[in-house]
Amino acid sequence: MRRAVDKAEQLGLRGGVAVVGASGALITASRLDHGGPGGMARARSKAWIAATQQIPSSEHLRRMTTLPAPIADGFVRVSPEAVFPGAGGIPVRDEDGVVVAGVAASGATVSPFLPEGVAPEVVSADGQPANPEDLLIAYALGVPYAGQHGDDLARWTQRFGDLVVPPGDSLGMRQAPPASRQPELAWARDLADRVLAEAGRRGLLISVAVTDRGGDPIQQDRMDDAPAGGVEVALGTAAAAARFGCPSELPAQWYGAALTGLHPVPVLAVPGGLPLPEDGRIVGGIGVGCANPATCAALLREVVKP
Repeated sequence: MRRAVDKAEQLGLRGGVAVVGASGALITASRLDHGGPGGMARARSKAWIAATQQIPSSEHLRRMTTLPAPIADGFVRVSPEAVFPGAGGIPVRDEDGVVVAGVAASGATVSPFLPEGVAPEVVSADGQPANPEDLLIAYALGVPYAGQHGDDLARWTQRFGDLVVPPGDSLGMRQAPPASRQPELAWARDLADRVLAEAGRRGLLISVAVTDRGGDPIQQDRMDDAPAGGVEVALGTAAAAARFGCPSELPAQWYGAALTGLHPVPVLAVPGGLPLPEDGRIVGGIGVGCANPATCAALLREVVKP
């Protein structure tokens, strides 16, 4: 994940990167600063497709567009995680060739189109044109570059004309400098890491989510062997705390069943989420998902103290 963030910053991209296990459960996800809402969900959907269907999401998209509409529609009804079948998701294989995860990126400026002002050397892989989104994922995985988004050469020619970058000058797959302009993500990662460390000391298996003030995730993590459902619990309680500016259990007391109809962002009004204030205003929320909501809340109160 850190390699992905490093390369995204070098490329001038703003969005989210998600890793989903072969079971379909999220493992980790990070949103770069100013990435905008929605990108994390799209990245997670493409990563889910790559992990569970064991093919690049571009191939899944090709298959879905060639099938009769009832089959394509039925696939999403049965597997709603595949609601965004965009290109860019790549399966991750172990040393035996078995798919163990999927990874993808999406967001405000994560796309195959060349960012304004990007140096040609940065979007060149071994002397050949490359697109930023697929370059980011190939670099993160340490695999040879392969474009999933159509004609890289056409986009290159439109921007750079007949310019040729020698392989020795190509920076696309070269080591990117460590990301240094992501203060919001660094803040969210630090919070999540502290919660995970305390959970480890207590012998708990948890998921944790840190959101912005609108309830969109900035950082999500699931511990090894933690229940898959904790991912949604953590995000739902974090969103409730962020959007209402209070511990996540209180909105249910105030609004009752009407709570779920207030906004399309899913919120879960049970213990386990706290708002994150800064200089007298709410800047986000943090939530924990584990076996018992009261246990989640106690863990969080120990780490996130007023």
